[in-house]
Amino acid sequence: MFTTNNSKNRFQYLLFEVNEGIGFIKINRPEQRNALNWETLLELEEAINLCEQLSEVKVIVITGEGKKSFAAGADIKQLQERSILEALLPGMQATYKRIENCSKGTIAVINGYALGGGCELALACDIRIAADHSLMGLPELNLSIIPAAGGTQRLGRIIGKGRAMDMILTGKLVGGKEAEVIGLVSRSVPYEQLWDAVKETTSQIMKKGPVAVQLAKMVVHRGFDVDLDTAMMLEKMAQSIAFGTDDKNEGIQAFLEKRTPNFLNR
Repeated sequence: MFTTNNSKNRFQYLLFEVNEGIGFIKINRPEQRNALNWETLLELEEAINLCEQLSEVKVIVITGEGKKSFAAGADIKQLQERSILEALLPGMQATYKRIENCSKGTIAVINGYALGGGCELALACDIRIAADHSLMGLPELNLSIIPAAGGTQRLGRIIGKGRAMDMILTGKLVGGKEAEVIGLVSRSVPYEQLWDAVKETTSQIMKKGPVAVQLAKMVVHRGFDVDLDTAMMLEKMAQSIAFGTDDKNEGIQAFLEKRTPNFLNR
Protein backbone atom coordinates (compact mmCIF):
# COMPACT_ATOMS: atom_id res chain seq x y z
CA MET A 1 0.00 0.00 0.00
CA PHE A 2 2.80 2.42 0.85
CA THR A 3 5.11 3.43 -1.97
CA THR A 4 6.32 6.72 -0.52
CA ASN A 5 10.06 7.25 -0.73
CA ASN A 6 11.05 8.13 2.82
CA SER A 7 13.84 10.45 1.65
CA LYS A 8 11.19 12.65 0.05
CA ASN A 9 8.68 12.23 2.86
CA ARG A 10 7.82 15.44 4.72
CA PHE A 11 7.73 13.64 8.07
CA GLN A 12 10.52 12.14 10.15
CA TYR A 13 8.55 9.52 12.07
CA LEU A 14 5.67 8.88 9.70
CA LEU A 15 5.21 7.70 6.14
CA PHE A 16 2.44 9.62 4.42
CA GLU A 17 0.80 8.96 1.08
CA VAL A 18 -2.43 9.76 -0.73
CA ASN A 19 -3.55 6.98 -3.04
CA GLU A 20 -6.93 6.63 -4.77
CA GLY A 21 -8.74 8.86 -2.31
CA ILE A 22 -7.17 7.37 0.82
CA GLY A 23 -4.78 9.22 3.10
CA PHE A 24 -2.35 6.62 4.45
CA ILE A 25 -0.52 7.47 7.67
CA LYS A 26 2.03 4.93 8.85
CA ILE A 27 3.97 5.24 12.11
CA ASN A 28 7.54 4.54 11.09
CA ARG A 29 9.61 3.67 14.17
CA PRO A 30 9.92 -0.12 13.79
CA GLU A 31 13.06 -0.36 15.93
CA GLN A 32 11.03 1.07 18.82
CA ARG A 33 7.96 -1.04 17.94
CA ASN A 34 6.41 2.19 16.64
CA ALA A 35 6.32 3.69 20.12
CA LEU A 36 4.75 7.14 20.23
CA ASN A 37 7.15 9.87 21.23
CA TRP A 38 5.99 13.49 21.33
CA GLU A 39 7.51 14.24 17.96
CA THR A 40 5.49 11.42 16.39
CA LEU A 41 2.30 12.72 18.00
CA LEU A 42 2.91 16.19 16.59
CA GLU A 43 3.50 14.72 13.14
CA LEU A 44 0.39 12.57 13.47
CA GLU A 45 -1.72 15.62 14.17
CA GLU A 46 -0.11 17.46 11.27
CA ALA A 47 -0.86 14.53 8.95
CA ILE A 48 -4.51 14.50 10.05
CA ASN A 49 -4.77 18.25 9.40
CA LEU A 50 -3.22 17.73 5.98
CA CYS A 51 -5.78 15.02 5.15
CA GLU A 52 -8.55 17.40 6.20
CA GLN A 53 -7.25 20.05 3.81
CA LEU A 54 -6.86 17.73 0.81
CA SER A 55 -10.19 17.46 -1.00
CA GLU A 56 -9.09 14.25 -2.74
CA VAL A 57 -8.79 12.44 0.60
CA LYS A 58 -12.06 10.68 1.43
CA VAL A 59 -10.86 8.22 4.08
CA ILE A 60 -7.86 8.19 6.43
CA VAL A 61 -6.02 4.96 7.29
CA ILE A 62 -3.62 4.81 10.23
CA THR A 63 -1.24 1.88 10.72
CA GLY A 64 2.29 0.97 11.80
CA GLU A 65 5.39 -0.08 9.92
CA GLY A 66 6.09 -3.83 9.77
CA LYS A 67 4.18 -6.86 10.95
CA LYS A 68 5.01 -6.72 14.65
CA SER A 69 3.50 -3.51 15.91
CA PHE A 70 0.77 -0.98 15.22
CA ALA A 71 2.02 1.22 18.08
CA ALA A 72 3.40 -0.25 21.28
CA GLY A 73 2.36 2.65 23.48
CA ALA A 74 4.05 5.82 24.60
CA ASP A 75 7.81 6.21 24.48
CA ILE A 76 8.79 4.97 27.96
CA LYS A 77 11.96 7.07 28.14
CA GLN A 78 9.99 10.25 27.58
CA LEU A 79 7.27 9.05 29.93
CA GLN A 80 9.83 8.61 32.71
CA GLU A 81 10.82 12.27 32.42
CA ARG A 82 7.29 13.69 32.74
CA SER A 83 6.31 15.69 35.82
CA ILE A 84 3.00 16.14 37.61
CA LEU A 85 2.20 19.37 35.80
CA GLU A 86 3.18 17.95 32.41
CA ALA A 87 0.53 15.26 32.86
CA LEU A 88 -2.06 18.05 32.77
CA LEU A 89 -0.97 19.23 29.33
CA PRO A 90 -3.26 18.31 26.37
CA GLY A 91 -0.66 15.97 24.84
CA MET A 92 -1.74 12.59 23.52
CA GLN A 93 -5.33 13.05 24.66
CA ALA A 94 -5.70 16.17 22.51
CA THR A 95 -4.15 14.49 19.46
CA TYR A 96 -6.58 11.59 19.72
CA LYS A 97 -9.50 13.94 20.19
CA ARG A 98 -8.43 15.62 16.95
CA ILE A 99 -8.54 12.25 15.20
CA GLU A 100 -11.94 11.41 16.69
CA ASN A 101 -13.37 14.77 15.56
CA CYS A 102 -11.92 14.52 12.07
CA SER A 103 -14.58 15.17 9.42
CA LYS A 104 -13.44 12.18 7.34
CA GLY A 105 -13.77 8.50 8.16
CA THR A 106 -10.77 7.05 9.98
CA ILE A 107 -9.65 3.42 10.07
CA ALA A 108 -7.02 1.94 12.40
CA VAL A 109 -5.31 -0.98 10.68
CA ILE A 110 -3.87 -2.98 13.57
CA ASN A 111 -0.96 -5.05 12.32
CA GLY A 112 0.56 -6.23 15.61
CA TYR A 113 0.90 -4.85 19.13
CA ALA A 114 -1.48 -2.00 19.98
CA LEU A 115 -0.69 -1.32 23.61
CA GLY A 116 -1.32 1.61 25.91
CA GLY A 117 -1.25 4.78 23.83
CA GLY A 118 -1.27 2.64 20.69
CA CYS A 119 -4.51 0.98 21.74
CA GLU A 120 -5.92 4.38 22.65
CA LEU A 121 -4.98 5.65 19.18
CA ALA A 122 -6.98 2.80 17.65
CA LEU A 123 -9.92 3.55 19.97
CA ALA A 124 -9.99 7.14 18.68
CA CYS A 125 -10.55 5.93 15.09
CA ASP A 126 -14.02 5.28 13.71
CA ILE A 127 -13.29 1.70 12.61
CA ARG A 128 -10.67 -0.82 13.70
CA ILE A 129 -9.53 -3.73 11.53
CA ALA A 130 -6.97 -6.14 12.99
CA ALA A 131 -4.73 -8.94 11.87
CA ASP A 132 -5.39 -12.14 13.81
CA HIS A 133 -1.94 -12.11 15.41
CA SER A 134 -2.46 -8.62 16.87
CA LEU A 135 -2.57 -7.99 20.61
CA MET A 136 -4.44 -5.04 22.10
CA GLY A 137 -4.53 -3.82 25.65
CA LEU A 138 -4.06 -1.08 28.24
CA PRO A 139 -1.26 -2.26 30.56
CA GLU A 140 -0.56 1.17 32.10
CA LEU A 141 -1.41 0.04 35.64
CA ASN A 142 1.74 -2.13 35.53
CA LEU A 143 3.64 1.19 35.62
CA SER A 144 1.34 2.57 38.34
CA ILE A 145 -0.24 5.05 35.94
CA ILE A 146 -3.60 4.95 34.17
CA PRO A 147 -4.64 4.94 30.49
CA ALA A 148 -5.05 8.71 30.24
CA ALA A 149 -5.26 9.28 26.49
CA GLY A 150 -8.94 8.41 26.44
CA GLY A 151 -8.56 4.73 27.34
CA THR A 152 -10.58 4.85 30.57
CA GLN A 153 -13.44 6.49 28.67
CA ARG A 154 -13.50 5.21 25.09
CA LEU A 155 -12.86 1.54 25.87
CA GLY A 156 -15.96 1.22 28.05
CA ARG A 157 -18.10 3.01 25.52
CA ILE A 158 -16.96 0.58 22.82
CA ILE A 159 -16.93 -2.80 24.61
CA GLY A 160 -18.96 -2.10 27.77
CA LYS A 161 -17.96 -1.07 31.27
CA GLY A 162 -17.46 -4.57 32.68
CA ARG A 163 -15.12 -5.78 29.96
CA ALA A 164 -13.25 -2.48 30.03
CA MET A 165 -12.72 -2.79 33.79
CA ASP A 166 -11.38 -6.31 33.30
CA MET A 167 -8.90 -5.22 30.64
CA ILE A 168 -7.74 -2.10 32.47
CA LEU A 169 -7.42 -3.53 35.99
CA THR A 170 -5.77 -6.80 34.96
CA GLY A 171 -3.74 -5.47 32.04
CA LYS A 172 -5.19 -8.28 29.91
CA LEU A 173 -4.08 -8.35 26.28
CA VAL A 174 -6.72 -9.31 23.73
CA GLY A 175 -5.91 -11.11 20.47
CA GLY A 176 -7.47 -10.17 17.16
CA LYS A 177 -10.22 -12.78 17.13
CA GLU A 178 -11.28 -12.12 20.74
CA ALA A 179 -11.20 -8.39 19.99
CA GLU A 180 -13.69 -9.02 17.18
CA VAL A 181 -15.96 -11.08 19.45
CA ILE A 182 -16.15 -8.36 22.12
CA GLY A 183 -16.54 -5.54 19.60
CA LEU A 184 -13.13 -3.97 20.14
CA VAL A 185 -12.44 -4.32 16.41
CA SER A 186 -14.88 -4.59 13.52
CA ARG A 187 -12.97 -7.39 11.80
CA SER A 188 -10.01 -9.64 12.46
CA VAL A 189 -8.44 -11.45 9.53
CA PRO A 190 -5.22 -13.33 8.76
CA TYR A 191 -2.37 -10.89 8.17
CA GLU A 192 -2.20 -11.86 4.49
CA GLN A 193 -5.81 -10.69 4.07
CA LEU A 194 -5.51 -7.51 6.12
CA TRP A 195 -5.16 -5.02 3.29
CA ASP A 196 -7.88 -6.71 1.26
CA ALA A 197 -10.22 -6.14 4.22
CA VAL A 198 -9.09 -2.52 4.47
CA LYS A 199 -9.63 -1.96 0.75
CA GLU A 200 -13.13 -3.41 0.99
CA THR A 201 -14.03 -1.10 3.90
CA THR A 202 -12.51 2.05 2.44
CA SER A 203 -14.21 1.47 -0.90
CA GLN A 204 -17.59 1.26 0.82
CA ILE A 205 -17.05 4.50 2.74
CA MET A 206 -15.82 6.37 -0.33
CA LYS A 207 -19.07 5.58 -2.14
CA LYS A 208 -20.99 7.62 0.43
CA GLY A 209 -21.68 11.34 0.36
CA PRO A 210 -18.82 13.07 2.23
CA VAL A 211 -21.15 15.59 3.87
CA ALA A 212 -23.30 12.73 5.13
CA VAL A 213 -20.21 10.95 6.49
CA GLN A 214 -19.22 14.05 8.43
CA LEU A 215 -22.74 14.62 9.76
CA ALA A 216 -23.19 10.98 10.77
CA LYS A 217 -19.89 11.02 12.69
CA MET A 218 -20.83 14.25 14.45
CA VAL A 219 -24.26 13.00 15.54
CA VAL A 220 -22.95 9.65 16.80
CA HIS A 221 -20.21 11.31 18.87
CA ARG A 222 -22.23 14.26 20.16
CA GLY A 223 -25.36 12.24 20.77
CA PHE A 224 -23.76 9.33 22.61
CA ASP A 225 -23.63 10.88 26.07
CA VAL A 226 -26.72 13.09 26.09
CA ASP A 227 -30.34 12.16 26.75
CA LEU A 228 -32.23 10.50 23.92
CA ASP A 229 -34.48 13.48 23.16
CA THR A 230 -31.48 15.79 22.77
CA ALA A 231 -29.67 13.22 20.64
CA MET A 232 -32.71 12.81 18.40
CA MET A 233 -32.89 16.57 17.95
CA LEU A 234 -29.22 16.62 16.94
CA GLU A 235 -30.02 13.89 14.45
CA LYS A 236 -32.96 15.87 13.07
CA MET A 237 -30.90 19.03 12.70
CA ALA A 238 -28.09 17.14 10.95
CA GLN A 239 -30.60 15.61 8.56
CA SER A 240 -32.00 19.05 7.75
CA ILE A 241 -28.47 20.15 6.77
CA ALA A 242 -28.06 17.04 4.61
CA PHE A 243 -31.38 17.75 2.88
CA GLY A 244 -30.07 21.16 1.78
CA THR A 245 -26.97 19.83 0.01
CA ASP A 246 -26.33 19.31 -3.68
CA ASP A 247 -24.97 15.86 -2.83
CA LYS A 248 -28.36 14.80 -1.45
CA ASN A 249 -30.00 15.74 -4.75
CA GLU A 250 -27.25 13.95 -6.68
CA GLY A 251 -27.54 10.82 -4.54
CA ILE A 252 -31.28 10.52 -5.03
CA GLN A 253 -31.08 11.32 -8.75
CA ALA A 254 -28.33 8.74 -9.25
CA PHE A 255 -30.40 6.14 -7.42
CA LEU A 256 -33.42 6.80 -9.63
CA GLU A 257 -31.28 6.69 -12.75
CA LYS A 258 -29.49 3.54 -11.60
CA ARG A 259 -26.00 5.06 -11.88
CA THR A 260 -23.07 5.80 -9.61
CA PRO A 261 -23.45 9.18 -7.90
CA ASN A 262 -20.86 11.92 -8.40
CA PHE A 263 -20.67 13.55 -4.97
CA LEU A 264 -18.96 16.93 -4.83
CA ASN A 265 -18.90 17.50 -1.04
CA ARG A 266 -21.38 20.36 -1.14
